[in-house]
Amino acid sequence: MAANLFEQYDAIDVDTHVTEPADLWSSRVAKKHQELAPRVVRVDGEDVWLVGGKPQIPAGMSAMAGFDGTLPSEYPATFDDIDPPAYDSHARLAHMDKDKIHAQVLYPNVGGFGSQVFIKLKDADLKLQCIRAYNDFLVDFSAADSKRLLPMTALPFWDIEQTIVEVKRCIALGHRGLVFPSQPQAFGMPALADRAWDPLWAVAEEAGIPINFHIASDADYSPEEVFKDSALLGPRAHFAFASSTAFVANAKCMGEVIFGGVCHRFPKLNFVSVESCVSWIPNLLETMDWQWHNSRVKLEHPEFDLLPSEYFRRQIYSCFWFEKGPSFEAALELYPDNMMWETDFPHPTSMSPGPATLAVAPSEYATEALQNVSADIVKKALHSNAARVYGF
Repeated sequence: MAANLFEQYDAIDVDTHVTEPADLWSSRVAKKHQELAPRVVRVDGEDVWLVGGKPQIPAGMSAMAGFDGTLPSEYPATFDDIDPPAYDSHARLAHMDKDKIHAQVLYPNVGGFGSQVFIKLKDADLKLQCIRAYNDFLVDFSAADSKRLLPMTALPFWDIEQTIVEVKRCIALGHRGLVFPSQPQAFGMPALADRAWDPLWAVAEEAGIPINFHIASDADYSPEEVFKDSALLGPRAHFAFASSTAFVANAKCMGEVIFGGVCHRFPKLNFVSVESCVSWIPNLLETMDWQWHNSRVKLEHPEFDLLPSEYFRRQIYSCFWFEKGPSFEAALELYPDNMMWETDFPHPTSMSPGPATLAVAPSEYATEALQNVSADIVKKALHSNAARVYGF
């Protein structure tokens, strides 16, 4: 293999985040909403996001790349301390050039990884304006190079009709995928298997864009919970525990779209489990196949024509960024067409934070982690799978 795998295969990073500028919503929503829309205030020397007038999260917590410190107590205090590639598209492209990364898929921060923060706002018009403002901002951000920066649509999922309207609007603007909560029932909405969502799945399938379930888009992963000072564990151990188990909701999510018949009803619709790792997936799928047979699911659903692992193989994907070793390599060998690479830039668990962490340069990680994997599978993991899913 070439010394730099990213140059050889035009590496596509399928999970990165944009640190939203402080004026994103104040410059775009109606004046009457600006007090309750997301805005930044400085509190005790720190820039903090307010949503609905209530503190949400310090801005620097989601922009740790290049910072010499670790959460939950150490992070850039103000926007002046944040590395520009986190929020500036031209600086982002330069950073990608330095790391030899061909393209990046873009996810949110402030509104939550499934827009679940906005559902707490009481005014329906404000909630919708917040979603539209963010999606419009992503178009502007990606305009620096729309072939390399790929926006994912935030959704007003609490209103199915408005969700479909926003999806169609954003597809016309160039968005490449949809961001959806892994457990919508936790927010008072129908579960993923409910046919109430079928009109949305149909629109996405027809457009050829994937449904992206980012970890921590469920109700259990709130800033208040993740960053609390746990008397039992301690704040650092608690943050590590929460970060290590955030994929569990995505495992349930995969099961729901398979056992609930969503994959069967929409055979050309792709689903992506974002930032959830891959080494555990072969075990999950083996378990699901066994339980499928053991529970004689076909007696109840004779229309299902594939096993869970076969539905997964046909239309579900997952992402890796730090894994290595035999179990990781086995996952890639068993499901080579379903695994994609990411960095999670510029988050605290990404492959690009500062010297206080274990992270190395993304290309160095890939070279080590993929050294025992065949060139054909490496190409799929770094480029071809993502190119197919996101429409390159």
